[in-house]
Amino acid sequence: MSLLIMIGLFLLWKLELAATLLNLKAFPSEVPKVLEGLMDQEKLDQARNYLRVNARFNILQSTVSLAVLLAFWTLGGFAWLDTLARSFTSSTVVAGLIFLTLLMLGQSLTSLPFEIYDTFVIEQKFGFNRSTPATFIMDRLKGLLLGAIIGLPLAAAVLWIFGNVAHAWLWAWAFVTVFQLILTYLAPTYIMPLFNKFTPMPEGELKQEIEELGVKCGFPLSGVFIMDGSKRSTKANAFFTGLGKQKKIALFDTLVDKSSKPELLGVLAHEIGHFRCGHIKQRLAVGIIQMAVIFFLLGLATDPGGKFSRLLFDAFGVKEISPHVGLVLFSILLEPVSKLLGVLANAWSRKHEFEADAYAAKVTGDKISLGEALKKMTADHLSHPSPAPLRVWLDYSHPPLARRLEALAGK
Repeated sequence: MSLLIMIGLFLLWKLELAATLLNLKAFPSEVPKVLEGLMDQEKLDQARNYLRVNARFNILQSTVSLAVLLAFWTLGGFAWLDTLARSFTSSTVVAGLIFLTLLMLGQSLTSLPFEIYDTFVIEQKFGFNRSTPATFIMDRLKGLLLGAIIGLPLAAAVLWIFGNVAHAWLWAWAFVTVFQLILTYLAPTYIMPLFNKFTPMPEGELKQEIEELGVKCGFPLSGVFIMDGSKRSTKANAFFTGLGKQKKIALFDTLVDKSSKPELLGVLAHEIGHFRCGHIKQRLAVGIIQMAVIFFLLGLATDPGGKFSRLLFDAFGVKEISPHVGLVLFSILLEPVSKLLGVLANAWSRKHEFEADAYAAKVTGDKISLGEALKKMTADHLSHPSPAPLRVWLDYSHPPLARRLEALAGK
């Protein structure tokens, strides 16, 4: 079984490499017609260079990550870490938390140099980075603290359920689902402000038209905010937060600065379209079902008397079957499968993006402004104007720019 898992991980790495190389080859040599006026030849060359630099970086990062995993695995790292964690305590739950914490810290330390290089070398070189070293450090410290405050109790509850409750997968799934829904409701008020400043949009024509758009779409807003996205990057975005009647919209300050009022309204109408077309509820329902399947399989992977769990633990050289080790080993086993499932999820998401674009064009009566906003974001972000089909198939949750513009034009 260990050989099959290794082959699966290697084939996944090869597939990503092939998609990256094909994507580089697909980059146009001349400015596409749809971007004329927004991107000159110099900026197109800059976008190509940005893609090339990121491609090399991602290949290196994925290669190192795979090599570290295989080395840790073949050298008996999982069994060693499990023994080390158990040496601190007789409690299986506490030992599990120690095991998971040490593993997560190890992964964080491995990825930290790549994060630093990505932020302060690549993004800095191409004019995107606005993060200071102090902001970068505080973000990581806050992330670790939140992981401890939120993640450890959640992990402890799941480990206890799997170690003490009949039909554990079902109860663990129900608990995690409720926990995530509560977290989604609380995050905009208590978690997101820890990282960014949300300032209420000043009264004025723009705010009034945004609120009128919400009412027109049957989507009343409880708040309109400007987020200091420029604190970390020059890239622009917008998003909705909240559940039920507590729907708020956050506009990156970079988006407000770079967009005309019709373009902003087009982008917001697109986001509203996801709600009005039922995409959010659909994705939530599918996510809950998918999580149920994962927890069911996780139950098989952590069953002390199960044949599958025994094969899995033997493949990684771990003698004693336990929920905390099974959780990690199962996540590794699931990675190639998750990639394939992600292909289906991305195809579904691209369909939703087309539907949201169509909704925005209909409700605003202005498909041109939405198209211009999409063009600006592609040019400003130095995005690939015509990505390779394999890259789109594997990773793109949004359709390529040309396809979205064709759909808006009714072609």
